[in-house]
Amino acid sequence: MLSEAREAPAAIARALAADGETLAALGRVLRAEPPSAVLTVARGSSDHAAHFMAYLVMARLGRLVTSLPMSLVTLYSSRLQCEGLLSLAFSQSGQSPDLVAPQRFFRAGGARTVAVVNDPASPLAEAAQWVLPLHAGAERSVAATKSYIAQLVAGARFVAQWQGDATLQSALEALPEALESAAYADWTPLAETLIDADRLFVIGRGLSLAVAMEAALKFKEVCGIQAEAFSGAEVKHGPMALIDEGYPMLVFAPRGPAQAGLLALADEMRQRGARVLLAAPAGTPGAELPLIATANEDLDAISAIQSFYPAVEALARARGLDPDAPRHLSKVTRTH
Repeated sequence: MLSEAREAPAAIARALAADGETLAALGRVLRAEPPSAVLTVARGSSDHAAHFMAYLVMARLGRLVTSLPMSLVTLYSSRLQCEGLLSLAFSQSGQSPDLVAPQRFFRAGGARTVAVVNDPASPLAEAAQWVLPLHAGAERSVAATKSYIAQLVAGARFVAQWQGDATLQSALEALPEALESAAYADWTPLAETLIDADRLFVIGRGLSLAVAMEAALKFKEVCGIQAEAFSGAEVKHGPMALIDEGYPMLVFAPRGPAQAGLLALADEMRQRGARVLLAAPAGTPGAELPLIATANEDLDAISAIQSFYPAVEALARARGLDPDAPRHLSKVTRTH
């Protein structure tokens, strides 16, 4: 897991050097004939990456994006309307039947379909009209790391091309250097603080919510911690009733419109007695986990998860667990 997480900057450099013409062509098609509806199809870490892409689409292009409950197609045989639809499926392996079936259904119905997948020869890739390979290379770790980061980048590249935003495209080209620094950022307080934790809130908002969701999953997978991810706004409703003295919280507060509210939330939770681990740019008051800035604040969440992965791997080992062999899990999950 650790070695693959730190391979991500090189994998992203490979990906950025490939598929430029395919992405440009897809962007031109979508600008000429915008979709009437946009869906994402994904599970697990891939669903968190789809969430990041969806937020970028909604924030930058003003188009609503829906995450598809796959059982509508695979179990309920719903006659979903395909006309004008754009469906984007995210997967590392591209093997799961409940991802493949909706893409086949939508494509047969006339929708435009895209597969964001590490295996371009997979059933999911074959089911899609457009394929955006991740170029992450073989990923042996059960817990996805570099493939998740590659999916985040693929989603951002897709949005940059659809929007025709040269500034975001340029920032993406500079991303591998920032990720290389992020992969070796000092996040030792995370393992020191959470070595005996059995529960945890992980907080983000806006673009950082996708990485908070991913971090919560990794705490479960490799550390055996019951972690829940919440928006910085949502946690102030029912979940806040659980906060008591010493309750651990990890708050992702990268640059951007959501940062001020997340920093204020971190302060409020400390006053309530929570043990807050704040991930924020170096120099931010109260930040113990430094975030590496990228060339565009919309990409900062990507560097945040790059720093998180080595830290959670170290936490698992500190707790006496093997992060490369999490209990009950396998690399490829086939759901129906």
